[in-house]
Amino acid sequence: PEILRSQLYCERLVRCLLPEMAETVVSMARSMVRGAISVAASAAAAEVGLLVGVRKDIWFIKDEVETMEAFLEVAESIKKKDVLLKVWAKQVRDLSYNIEDCLNEFMVHVGSQSLSRRLMKLKDRHRIAIQIRDLKTRVEEVSIRNTRYNLIKAEASNTTSDMDSHMEDVRNHSASNIAEAELVGFSKPKKDLIKLMDVKTKDGTAKVVFVVGMGGLGKTTLARKAFECKEDIVNNFSCRAWITVSQTFFKIEMLKDMIMQLLGNEELKKCLKELEGKTVQVDDLASYLREKLQEKRYFIVLDDLWTIDAWRWINDIAFPTTNIKGSRIIVTSRDIGLAQQCTSKSLIYHLKQLQIDEATNLLLKKIGKTHKETESDERMRNMISKIVNKCGGLPLAILTIGGLLATKVVEMWESIYKQIPSELGTNPSLEAMRRMVTLSYNHLPSHLKSCFLYLSIFPEDFEIKRRRLIDRWIAEGFVTASGGVNVEDVGIGYFNELINRNMIQPSKVNIEGVVKSCRVHDIMRDVMVSISRDENFVQLVGDSEASIIEGNFRHVAYHGSKCQNIGMDWSHVRSLTMFCERPIEPSPSVCSANMRMLRALDLQNILFKIRQEDIDNIGLLCHLKYVTFPRDSYIYALPKSIRRLRGLQNLDIRKSYIAALPTGITELHSLRSLRCSRWDSYDFFDIDEPMVCLMHTLRLPMLCTPSVDADNRAEITADLHKAYYSRWSATKGVRIPRGIGNLKELQILEVVDINQTSKKAIKELGELIQLRKLSMVGKGRFAEQKRKILYLCAAIEKLSSLRSLSLDVDLDGSLEWLHKVSSPPPLLNKLKLVGDFKGKMPEWVGCLKHLVKINLEWSWLKEDQITEMLGELPKLMQLSLHKSASKRGKLVFRAKTFLNLRKLCICYLSDLREVRFENGASPQMEMLEFSVCDLKSGIIGINHLPVLKQISLGFHGRVAKLGMLQTEVDAHPNHPVLQLDEDRSAHDLGDVVQGPDVAEIEEEEPSLLPETCTMGESSQSEAVVMPTTNVISHDDLLYTYNSC
Repeated sequence: PEILRSQLYCERLVRCLLPEMAETVVSMARSMVRGAISVAASAAAAEVGLLVGVRKDIWFIKDEVETMEAFLEVAESIKKKDVLLKVWAKQVRDLSYNIEDCLNEFMVHVGSQSLSRRLMKLKDRHRIAIQIRDLKTRVEEVSIRNTRYNLIKAEASNTTSDMDSHMEDVRNHSASNIAEAELVGFSKPKKDLIKLMDVKTKDGTAKVVFVVGMGGLGKTTLARKAFECKEDIVNNFSCRAWITVSQTFFKIEMLKDMIMQLLGNEELKKCLKELEGKTVQVDDLASYLREKLQEKRYFIVLDDLWTIDAWRWINDIAFPTTNIKGSRIIVTSRDIGLAQQCTSKSLIYHLKQLQIDEATNLLLKKIGKTHKETESDERMRNMISKIVNKCGGLPLAILTIGGLLATKVVEMWESIYKQIPSELGTNPSLEAMRRMVTLSYNHLPSHLKSCFLYLSIFPEDFEIKRRRLIDRWIAEGFVTASGGVNVEDVGIGYFNELINRNMIQPSKVNIEGVVKSCRVHDIMRDVMVSISRDENFVQLVGDSEASIIEGNFRHVAYHGSKCQNIGMDWSHVRSLTMFCERPIEPSPSVCSANMRMLRALDLQNILFKIRQEDIDNIGLLCHLKYVTFPRDSYIYALPKSIRRLRGLQNLDIRKSYIAALPTGITELHSLRSLRCSRWDSYDFFDIDEPMVCLMHTLRLPMLCTPSVDADNRAEITADLHKAYYSRWSATKGVRIPRGIGNLKELQILEVVDINQTSKKAIKELGELIQLRKLSMVGKGRFAEQKRKILYLCAAIEKLSSLRSLSLDVDLDGSLEWLHKVSSPPPLLNKLKLVGDFKGKMPEWVGCLKHLVKINLEWSWLKEDQITEMLGELPKLMQLSLHKSASKRGKLVFRAKTFLNLRKLCICYLSDLREVRFENGASPQMEMLEFSVCDLKSGIIGINHLPVLKQISLGFHGRVAKLGMLQTEVDAHPNHPVLQLDEDRSAHDLGDVVQGPDVAEIEEEEPSLLPETCTMGESSQSEAVVMPTTNVISHDDLLYTYNSC
């Protein structure tokens, strides 16, 4: 019987997985077809199509592919997808890729209007014309194949599939683990949820409370715990109902179920008897239900809601609008955005992941082990730690993997753990986990599916910057804009939607509440990698990867310690991302001509230094749109061939040895982001150290000998080029060429060396009307060049779209010329000014109504210049004063000033003795940071800061009467944390009673995590000697207040 049951289960699993796999294939095919349609439309409209006589063929291809997309849209709505449909969808997907590649190449090679270049490209034209006609034939064949086998029928199935019913089995099994979950962190969430519902208030309209969180988190379990709570729910409501909504539901059956649960089986029979003799309609059942609920206090759980349309239908038709008995409705959903559309934010309960100790306890319970056993078995202890980290606080993942390990000996756990990613698609025991992800994935709109799978490029637990991800999406064509909307804003919308759907998790959030980076849950990523591999979408190359890779993968990412020699067809690869050591031949080099269709080259996280020769052939990759090099490279010049990259949108080459950008950069009219900076010091040719400089100059002939290491040779050569072409200038900026004004799409430009850049190029900066972020540096006597200063001020005034401006002239430079700016950019929200104002801040700074962050260094301003002018800015949230920014010995925040300020950073203010907050000043202040300053008169008035969360005394940040400050912190009603970088003995404690014991923890760089620093519900705050780390807990949306 056991064998028979297992066989039946496996058969059922196969029946479930095949349609599921077909669904992901159909979804990806539709997503790829959209890209092909867009490219075909552009190519068909181009005049160059006439040159090779293929315009009619391109129009035919476009029309046929549009028809295929319509068929795929119908296919997505069909519940039962057979294997034939899956095969056809794969053919459409691969064909769409080939169409896009061919037509992109067509646009590049045939697009030149120069007669000489047209003649030179006759061979390319002939080859591409043949490819287009071959594609036309293939399109016809694929279209005929759909008709021949009748693959897609317009009518969708109206019966629940095996897959859906099996998913309900999985959900019910998950929710039945209530007793087990009680021991691992559901007790407090249950109390919090019931408190949020306010069940004691027995009047008013029905209150709708949403429980949101990613799949597998236990939303259903929590709702079930509340639903079955006798004291709070059962005894307080006259009727209850548990309704599972899911992605598909049947209206009549749902209403019948609601009537039966809320009113009883007899009422349902009575209702159906009244309707006997006529067809039962939705409106008949709904009106009967509303009438009976009118005078009842009901409690309903709507489990697993997916769409706003489903909510609107249920809410409008099933619940009486005039019921004021204090009814309650709980809705569980994965989508935060959906919850915000249905109820107020105050009624949304964000279910958190299990803490490490809770997750460990649940796993031990599931595998039948105890803490005592783990203490005596190091292998078991290590494996449990790995599994808990892998599961990331998801109860479903812990219970699933725990169930898999429970019947195995400890010696086998390691091999099972390593096989989890590959087993997710085939092992019946892991089916619930796979379904948890694929259910969310299949529900994504088609435009988000490619964006989501693209995340599988990044390593496990990798922090992914929002800008990096969105720029890459745009380069790959996943994000398109219409109606005058900025394409980057559309990409941000995609990013936020994935967060709201709990597909990705916020990692860092800035002071404005904007998510700046994200992570992907390990289980989510494992399934994502599996889908990407099945779709020939992303190929991950690790240390143990096979030497031959089958399939035409479009995106390749190298993980592990080194790049393996792999054999594959690189001609179809669209992106290359490396997180590894230098490639080993015969794998392609960084800029190999084999990768002719490459769009994105991302080397930001490589573990080796890029040399000049590595990028000499970059002009061969004519389809490149996104290029980023590591923050530390030996590149000293962009090759002239860079001008061939006409489609380049993003170029990031920061902390290189480049002193000047080539003129060819001005021909890249698609460029949206240009980030180029260099080291501001010299390792070998420092003119301030003539003997060292001379010694390395005399050694230059030796560089050509084999005895010199390749990296060492590259570094010395780069340093020499930088010194010569920058004229030994010691700034981080680069010289910008004339013609920079041609880059009308440019939104980010950094870092411009004002002194080295010509007056004409400075003047042209004002023509960059879409520029949002500008960073400039200047050293020397440029402030005396009156005409250049006038051009610069005029350019700043013209940048109406500018959001972020950074000007750095260092400690010996003057910013007095900024007074000549009459009308600053009106949307400016971030301002960094480094230099001497000669005692007076420009008046226009006080007019920046959108300013959120300001950083002043070496400004030498009086106290009233800082507090009076900046204190009136309505949106200012962060004030940073560094390196003698103030002349006075004290800083006083007066009443009714800095009304929105959240964070104050003070560093290297050697003369500062006192910081004082008057009553009514800075009511939103949350964080105070002090480094390299001695506050001999202390920090006074923290009791006037009602929402204060943390005071950080960082490196050499000392305060007098620390004991008194500790007492004030302890007495503060918001229980802030006093965080010390140095031992208490470094401070003058006076005779005040000391605070609690402190623990010393060494870390590299302090950052503020206020949520994790608050110690539970303790009535007394603690002083801790522990600069916090950048590790972000996925249980909370933590505000780390990193700079944009």
